[in-house]
Amino acid sequence: MLCVAPSYDAFVEAGRGTAVAWDGDRLAAGDPDIPAVLDAARRLGADSIDVVALDIPLARTAITARRASDCAISRAFGAQGCAAHSPSADRPGPISDELNRQLQNAGFLLDTAEPASSSAPRAIEVYPHPALLGLLKRDFRVPYKVANTSKYWKGRSLQDRKARILIELTHIYRALRSELGKLQFELPATADGLSLTYLKRFEDALDALVCAWVGLQHLHRRTRPYGDHESAIWVP
Repeated sequence: MLCVAPSYDAFVEAGRGTAVAWDGDRLAAGDPDIPAVLDAARRLGADSIDVVALDIPLARTAITARRASDCAISRAFGAQGCAAHSPSADRPGPISDELNRQLQNAGFLLDTAEPASSSAPRAIEVYPHPALLGLLKRDFRVPYKVANTSKYWKGRSLQDRKARILIELTHIYRALRSELGKLQFELPATADGLSLTYLKRFEDALDALVCAWVGLQHLHRRTRPYGDHESAIWVP
């Protein structure tokens, strides 16, 4: 079973039988509601939910500064352009704390470099950039972030940058499709007439599917933790 949606709300509505819409104006980010998302996943056919994989800094204690996991990832993948940003009490701050609280209340334990001795379902932190190195067999950071097109391709026209970002998104899409099967949405065939804002929803969806892929690898014990007992970023 596979379902992906461009927002929390759209995923929850999909669980109620509403078709996922990929067109339209700017999508509202929405607030995370883990119980509603888990309920939607079960309604969509998940017999059991053993791993929740999230692209956000997580830790067993409040995050106030750079963590051992951020440093470990940066040491391992910095030369490939995949160093981790430094989280803070403000970012992700309250969102991370709230996600942690909801996950724990739902029975999911955070897997770190020292996993808890329990058979309970797990939550893991994923950083898509190093995961994509393995997925796409690349030796340097994949330039697929829509907000960074002017950094990736300085001096290029907007149309050229949109075309280039769509090519990178397509590479990721095809690699994920070969791993996960039919993805239930199609990328635009061309960037003509599309805004970068419109393309951002596909970047977000692919990030979510990268997390799903890493979660699947984690289930099969094919991931490695970078971090310590407080936090870990998992990479296939």
